[in-house]
Amino acid sequence: FVKRMGIPEDNVQSWQALQLSRAKLKASRGTSALLSGFAMVALVEMQLSKAIPPELLIVFSVCTTLLVSVYMLALMISTCILPHLDAAACLDGTGTASKSPHEKMRLYIETAWAVSTVFGLLLFMSEIAIISWIVFYSYSPEAALAVTIILIPVAIVFLVFAVHFYRQLVTHKYEQSVMCISELESMANQLQDGGVAGSDHEALHQNV
Repeated sequence: FVKRMGIPEDNVQSWQALQLSRAKLKASRGTSALLSGFAMVALVEMQLSKAIPPELLIVFSVCTTLLVSVYMLALMISTCILPHLDAAACLDGTGTASKSPHEKMRLYIETAWAVSTVFGLLLFMSEIAIISWIVFYSYSPEAALAVTIILIPVAIVFLVFAVHFYRQLVTHKYEQSVMCISELESMANQLQDGGVAGSDHEALHQNV
């Protein structure tokens, strides 16, 4: 694939980083649009009663506002940066990936990715628990409690997976960096050995 696209070998890593950034922004954009839309529908269509405690309504309004704001931030970042990455990815030729802004915008890309996949999903699970309390408060508090009890271990498993995934990703990047350094050292040693052998051969030829 790399050879077909006309990308030199030394630009493969930059090209892979470009494709990874595009995939992250596309996933962030889709998730942000979907879940922020759900939060807005829940806010508009929610049926409230006077029996609901004001504190619960305050928590619901704060959580919904945070959820929508966080996903709107991720959506804005994805919408602004993704077209530039798509334009760079559609071009052929040497140095295409190096001309893409994905390296300079890496902080924003990682922010959008983390917000939409970690912080936003935790807020979404909190939103589900709060909505269940609002809906079932006047009818069956036990049902709302059951939802909360189920969501707590789900959130814990989610956090454990996120931490484990991040550690595995860091380990993989470290191993790739070590492998790349080893290859560079091997190439440098080969070039050095070749230079020494060439010098010896030239000196021997002159002596003869």
